[in-house]
Amino acid sequence: MSLQLFDLSGRVAVVTGGTQGLGLEIALGLARAGADVVPTARSQENVDEAAAAIEALGRRSLRQRSDVLDRASIVSLHEAVVAAFGKVDILVNAAGITHKLSTLEVDEAEWSRVIETNLTGTLRCCQVFGAGMAAAGYGRIINIASIASYRGFYRVAAYGASKSAVVSLTQTLAVELAESGVNVNAIAPGVIPTPLNTALVNGTPRGAEILLRTPMHRFGKAQELVGPSIFLASEASAFVTGAVLAVDGGFLASGVNC
Repeated sequence: MSLQLFDLSGRVAVVTGGTQGLGLEIALGLARAGADVVPTARSQENVDEAAAAIEALGRRSLRQRSDVLDRASIVSLHEAVVAAFGKVDILVNAAGITHKLSTLEVDEAEWSRVIETNLTGTLRCCQVFGAGMAAAGYGRIINIASIASYRGFYRVAAYGASKSAVVSLTQTLAVELAESGVNVNAIAPGVIPTPLNTALVNGTPRGAEILLRTPMHRFGKAQELVGPSIFLASEASAFVTGAVLAVDGGFLASGVNC
């Protein structure tokens, strides 16, 4: 297989939640593979820093903040990227939040905040950017799911429910857009310490249990999502749609580890 299949030169990518953690690593990885990349999030300061890092790699970027809770800001983002670059080829939905609380105690406002961000925010971006991709006859949408899409994790019911729904959304949208030239897939990362979850897993009983259940017996690294992201964003995945790629050190495959 020619490595040109993984070359993203000439492609334009947008990464929501692309200024920190997993989203930033994916944004930088797509840029190193040749794409012009627009990392976006709510903080203008973080957007500016991430865009500067993309430009330092010799790629073009754009300093456009957005909020996945605000459809108007997503529409404005889409319009700004198309105005600057003429198209959007790749969308990575990496914006997300979590909150640890007993399922019997979580109030509806907190539940809705997680669902609105992780699920409905992903839907908004898929709708706004997916429509443009379908009209153009080409696109790659990559949603960030989780191993919590498939397993129950203690006291994060809203997060797990939202990520399970992201898998369903990915599969349904893949079916609907299959004939339009737009591929829709997801990545289900294992536990990777980031600012979102470090306090929950580093040096905690929860973290120790995760390591025990992971055959590789280590946490993942944010950089380890780059290769799968490039694959799903590139021509190497031309016949792949509706798939969820687990990048989890074997967690979901695991039964007995000793």
